[in-house]
Amino acid sequence: MSAAPLTSRERVIAAFSFQPPDRVPRFETFWDYPPSWRERFGPPEDLTDIEIWVPDEATFPTRARRLEERDGWVYEVNGWGARVRSRPGGYFTETLEVPIPEGTDPDAVRFDDPRADGRFLQGCAGEAETRRRLAEAKRRHAVFGKTGGPYLRTTFVRGEEQFLVDMAADHDLAKALADKVADHLTAVGVEELKRWDLRDTGIAIYDDMAHNRGPMFGPAAFERVLLPAYRRMVSAYKRAGARFVFLHSDGDVRPLLDMLVDAGIDGLNPLERRAGMAIEVMRRRYPRLVLTGGMCNTDTLLNGPRQRIRDEARSILDLGRDGGIVIGTHSISPEVPPDHFAAYLDECNR
Repeated sequence: MSAAPLTSRERVIAAFSFQPPDRVPRFETFWDYPPSWRERFGPPEDLTDIEIWVPDEATFPTRARRLEERDGWVYEVNGWGARVRSRPGGYFTETLEVPIPEGTDPDAVRFDDPRADGRFLQGCAGEAETRRRLAEAKRRHAVFGKTGGPYLRTTFVRGEEQFLVDMAADHDLAKALADKVADHLTAVGVEELKRWDLRDTGIAIYDDMAHNRGPMFGPAAFERVLLPAYRRMVSAYKRAGARFVFLHSDGDVRPLLDMLVDAGIDGLNPLERRAGMAIEVMRRRYPRLVLTGGMCNTDTLLNGPRQRIRDEARSILDLGRDGGIVIGTHSISPEVPPDHFAAYLDECNR
């Protein structure tokens, strides 16, 4: 008699623990999931083993408000205290003004309470409804918490160009800003681990800090400005009971990765091939780092052909036979042909 299949939680924990799972777990997110995909592939929650729960980690959620709609733009102050504008129905925003501009003393800035109850309610749901949704999520998936990281979230309150200038020209100021943001994020993260009881899984730090040809800054600047914050964040999450802490960053983070591993991260996502982060190469270089992702969503899945898709998926699945691998993409966009996704999914299910 064959053994019963593992649950998603059991499967992911086995893979993260470098133990052979019943099958290689999957981690997928979708930009859009049209009705035709639902009819063909089923609900999207059936196509992933990992679910990320996200608190309101913004620095100034009490400031958030809509200002006006003018000339086809919507103007508002977001939860990070920045004045932004966007097109109605658009996904991205344009930052017009930040809450910590040049000349502001970081010590004079006070963020909103990181432990406020409202940060840990899902949307407009109350506490009881949030608990119900969380229990259902844990029945379906391995649920991880999330916070941002000290680079990207500091750009939200300082401005990306200005913070990069700070990192290059005023290390002490840049470090003070990153430390302040990291301490806020860490308090949110520790609280979500406790409130949502995610200690048997853990937490993901989302910090996009690289493009396809390397980080947004040099390794020396990272070591001086951001690495101390990373050490504190990872250490605090693990002291709070997080079993695993993994990092999500787009792009090529290889010049920083030795430092990040030394800071204590257990895993990395999404390993974009177009950025030189081929999962097979990364496995040889970091044999005990959990690798989640690896499937190319901008060339292989987009352009095919189907056999190439199957071959790439199979190479990743073969790496994961003894654990340490979760297959997935950065994300699935509407440009991916359904037949290409079907070939990928079929290979994962074989």
